[in-house]
Amino acid sequence: MGTRDQSHPYVGMWVTADGHIRHELLPDGRYDEARCKRQSVYQGRYVVTGTHIDYRDDTGFTADGDFIDGVLHHAGMVLRREG
Repeated sequence: MGTRDQSHPYVGMWVTADGHIRHELLPDGRYDEARCKRQSVYQGRYVVTGTHIDYRDDTGFTADGDFIDGVLHHAGMVLRREG
C-alpha cells in the first residue's frame, strides 16, 4: 500500500502513553521521531504493507512494527494516535 496518500489511515502523529516518544508519519512516506523534548531525533522513510510498517532512518538503521487494533506496536513500545 502506498504511503504517499494523505488519506492513508496511518498518516499522523503516534505517541506513547507517557508522551516521551512521538512518531509523525508524513504523507510523503517520511517520518520524524521526537524523544522527550528533543525534536527530530530520528528521521527517515517508512513503508506500510497491510498493517506492517518498516522504517529506515537516514543513517541506514532499520526497524519495524505492526498496527494492531488501531495501536502501533514498535520496538517494544505501544503508540496510539494523538488526538
